Amino acid sequence: MFEKECVMAATIAFIGLGNMGGPMARNLLKAGCKVQVFDINTEAARQLASDGAVAASSLKEAVAGADTVMTMLPAGQHVRQVYLGPKGRPEDGLFAMVSPGTFLIDSSTIDPATAKEVADHAADHQIEFVDAPVSGGVAGAEAGTLTFIVGGTDSAFRQAESVLRHVGKNIFHAGPAGAGQMAKICNNLMLAIQMAGACEALNLGIENGLDPKVLSDIMLQSSGRNWVLELYNPCPGVLENAPASKGYQPGFMSKLMLKDLGLGMDAALLSQTAVPMGSLARNLYALHNAKGNELRDFSSLFELYQRQQ
Repeated sequence: MFEKECVMAATIAFIGLGNMGGPMARNLLKAGCKVQVFDINTEAARQLASDGAVAASSLKEAVAGADTVMTMLPAGQHVRQVYLGPKGRPEDGLFAMVSPGTFLIDSSTIDPATAKEVADHAADHQIEFVDAPVSGGVAGAEAGTLTFIVGGTDSAFRQAESVLRHVGKNIFHAGPAGAGQMAKICNNLMLAIQMAGACEALNLGIENGLDPKVLSDIMLQSSGRNWVLELYNPCPGVLENAPASKGYQPGFMSKLMLKDLGLGMDAALLSQTAVPMGSLARNLYALHNAKGNELRDFSSLFELYQRQQ
């Protein structure tokens, strides 16, 4: 994974060091990149500093002298605030802090409209920008095997590849600005539907006397085979390393899945696209989260199907 040294960017600024951003920044360090990090959680930055990163005390300090800036932020509002500055204060945004020629990569999962807005501002400042949301979860971030779904120009995609290869295994060019976000939204819509279906089928089998591991093995060799059953089984004890077997510690939090499904519903409304299964999955996660499961892994939806003991 790290056989090639980080030659494209002498200095990378990484903004947002949560469950995904932290491991991604760490893998850039392993690749030999100089990494300057910033997060409002100063402890997260301190931990990266112990691995060799330069911990900055402000956004401006983090991006000073950086050739490339990567961001991994919770939602569109945070992306707008970081890149464009708080309302009425554009001087506090990234575009007021970086020089022409700086390359920008946003790996947050946000609405396509915000990604396009940021891309338009980047073009106005003669700066290349890509939206590059990821798939693969925390395990993929830690292992450096993430899938990146990139939206941007052809030249920006080629530039992004030289950085993203240090933190990911598969890098796709989905299309122009915003296309990376749209593809990620479609992927997570399908993932939520698959998870709900796996939970439903496994629970039906359990309530009718089947062993969930045996049932999973049967379905994995049959037409019901899917990624959830194979790598992320929601039933405790079936897969040793799945979040379900670790008390549903994320992983991918249920509140983030609900957020992504909300993005899917917004996109469907704009295009007048029918998404009946996605709508049902969104409602299931809204109900599940209302029961206090926002911070648990999204596979904990399995418990919604179980009879109360």
